[in-house]
Amino acid sequence: MTQMTEKKKPLIILTGPTAVGKTAASIGLAKAIGGEIISADSMQVYRHMDIGSAKVTADEMEGVPHHLIDVLEPDQDFNVVTFQHMAKEALQGIYNRRRIPIIAGGTGFYIQALLYDIDFKENEDGSPVRRELEELAAREGEAAPAVLHAMLEEIDHESAARIHANNVKRVIRAIEYYRLTGRKISVHNQEERTKESPYDFLYYVVNTERPVLYARIDRRVDQMMENGLVEEVQTLKSMGCHRGQTSMQGLGYKEILDYLDGRCTLDEAVYVLKRDTRHFAKRQLTWFKRERDVRWLNLPDFGNDVSLVLDRIIEDCVGAGIVLQ
Repeated sequence: MTQMTEKKKPLIILTGPTAVGKTAASIGLAKAIGGEIISADSMQVYRHMDIGSAKVTADEMEGVPHHLIDVLEPDQDFNVVTFQHMAKEALQGIYNRRRIPIIAGGTGFYIQALLYDIDFKENEDGSPVRRELEELAAREGEAAPAVLHAMLEEIDHESAARIHANNVKRVIRAIEYYRLTGRKISVHNQEERTKESPYDFLYYVVNTERPVLYARIDRRVDQMMENGLVEEVQTLKSMGCHRGQTSMQGLGYKEILDYLDGRCTLDEAVYVLKRDTRHFAKRQLTWFKRERDVRWLNLPDFGNDVSLVLDRIIEDCVGAGIVLQ
């Protein structure tokens, strides 16, 4: 039985670095409190991309409804604006069913966008400025990232420090926002980050010791290889998927694609995949440490017993009036 607050609707976030064990924990929590899960994962949204995304299986779901999984084809774009729109629709349905939404996944930017209802006006398509910058990028070819990043550095040093030069799309949007509004996108983003959330939320980050996490990542990659990751990427390639697509830039896909395209050996691809996944986990933790109102759940503090972790969350939920027992 759920209790909805008068002013703000409840929302639980259960996140953490890749391979820490979020999937099992989120399903256990959903079963305990009458919840439904919204995936905040940039890869599990795609059909045909199961192994490399470590997608939750039907058996693992244990009957718990999941949203934003297997809803797009690999040739479709998926970004924070798309996520925000789709997640809000899913939230409304969950609230209508008098259930508790649980955001589970490791894409911190997506979680932040939903939690604080961030306004992404700069992402509106079709401005002449964007077309001009995209044409410039096409003309510059391999030099485009450096050229565009230098342009951004001149007008918005803080954004240039935050956005990697290789993320050409975000660099272009930052330049475009400045040219269209006369304001730095870093200022706009800072204003959005200080907004109050429209939700009555509990925000949890599950974590463990770094060596344990890295060992789990290595084991997960080995398991992906055993489960047929190369064959999965080969199938996607035969469907026409290529490195330029958003879906194929995900960890596990771009590395194996490089192997299939003859750019490296399979051993090299696996090595890079493990290394880059560890780096990704480190960046995830850095992101979560910057977020407000986060409650850390360090697994060693609970004897690495997920049931004790869930007990803590349920206790908090009861205290917050999110669930009645």
